Amino acid sequence: MAAITAADVKSLRDKTGLPMMECKKALAECGGDTDAAIEWLRKQGIKTQALRSDREMSTGRLAVYTDLEKGVGAMVELKCESAPVANSPDFKDLVNDMAKQLALGPGAATADELLAQKSTMHPDRTLGELKDDLFNRMREVFELSRIRRVDAPCGGYAHHDGSKACLVELAGKAGSAVAEIAKDIAMHIVAMAPKAVSKEELDPAAVQKEREILTEAALAEGKPANIVEKMIEGRLRNFFSQCVLLEQPFVKDDKQTVGKLAETSGIEVKSMDNWTLGS
Repeated sequence: MAAITAADVKSLRDKTGLPMMECKKALAECGGDTDAAIEWLRKQGIKTQALRSDREMSTGRLAVYTDLEKGVGAMVELKCESAPVANSPDFKDLVNDMAKQLALGPGAATADELLAQKSTMHPDRTLGELKDDLFNRMREVFELSRIRRVDAPCGGYAHHDGSKACLVELAGKAGSAVAEIAKDIAMHIVAMAPKAVSKEELDPAAVQKEREILTEAALAEGKPANIVEKMIEGRLRNFFSQCVLLEQPFVKDDKQTVGKLAETSGIEVKSMDNWTLGS
């Protein structure tokens, strides 16, 4: 068997980020062959992951990637066990890489399909291989728990801590100015959590229930019956402004609604996907 030098061990450690003793053992198992040792370490990591698969993954990150000109957007959720790992640069890079590949690649119906695809940051590796390598370094179990791709012009926003994210599907104008507005609308959705894009999308039963509650309250105030209906319509507008995206005052300029912003920008909001980590 070829002699294994300290330089060999250090070189393998630099490539894998794993402890020196594990690298030395891998080289010994593989007769000093570095490529074989890397593969051996990866397989050992997969075995370890299986043993830890029942661990609770209570945190992680959401990531978004959109390209308005190409007409595509994607959002993913990658979970892990602890906040320090979720906030590490390598974890952030991995989840962002997954979102970008999902958007720009052929698409994927399942997490396994996406993990089998090549990375945008490391084209010689699959996302699954990068995930396994990161597990080997971090010693935490990861789960690609949700993926979403929209094949249409999109705006997107992910909160800085990765706990909330949104994709909003649009129609109409394109260009850099519209892309910024699209991102702002997605950010608004994350901040204000509307239940529907338009009034028409609300559950009619919920609207009727609200109307009954407002009517009962107005009558209890002793208001004349002939003006109660007008009062109800006014109060329903307030109800809609709280839960309907297009009726909500825009967070960056509350003098206009999101609907007015979209209209003056030449775009139409078609749908939204608003995620909270773990929900």
